[in-house]
Amino acid sequence: MLAPQTSSPLRLLPAIFVLAFALPLLSACGYNTIPTLEEQAKAAWSEVLNQYQRRADLIPNLVETVKGYASHEREVLESVVEARAKATQVTVSPEMLSDPEAFKAFQDSQSGLTSALSRLLAVVENYPDLKANQNFLALQAQLEGTENRIAVARRDYIEAVRVYNTSLRTFPSILWNTLWFGNEPFQNFTVSDDAMQPPKVDFGTQQQGG
Repeated sequence: MLAPQTSSPLRLLPAIFVLAFALPLLSACGYNTIPTLEEQAKAAWSEVLNQYQRRADLIPNLVETVKGYASHEREVLESVVEARAKATQVTVSPEMLSDPEAFKAFQDSQSGLTSALSRLLAVVENYPDLKANQNFLALQAQLEGTENRIAVARRDYIEAVRVYNTSLRTFPSILWNTLWFGNEPFQNFTVSDDAMQPPKVDFGTQQQGG
């Protein structure tokens, strides 16, 4: 008959002591730095996606409203619809942020939608009745607010990725990445700020004297 293994808990004591000693050292040496910064960058990207989706959700009502006053601007309206469809089909999950091709496809599709919206709002200048329509003015205001949120979300993501990517190539976190994590740098926006200006929203006489 085997004797009861009463000494088993005692055999675990060395391992417990090692863990108790090692964990604070790992934390102090930056072991948690990469996972923490990675999650922050992913959270910032999720906010970018949220704001782009908010913009996409506004476009159908905007197009329908413009169509009611400028139905013969068919080419411009169709370009917005097509650009929206493409933008909503190209997605980049947080797990795909290290994929340069996927990120470029996403960026290009959103840039295409920004350009299409700019052309649409330029056409609107030719229709005073449309510019005075309350529903259109409300949609314009929402679009302007969303474009500003996109700009803020992009800025926050750019900074989060800069910090995260820096951690992958600086000491001591570079050691943990080389020996343990093996993370790849995240992709970042490369289009210049001038090229990514949001569509101009002009409220015309609404702003005079303000």
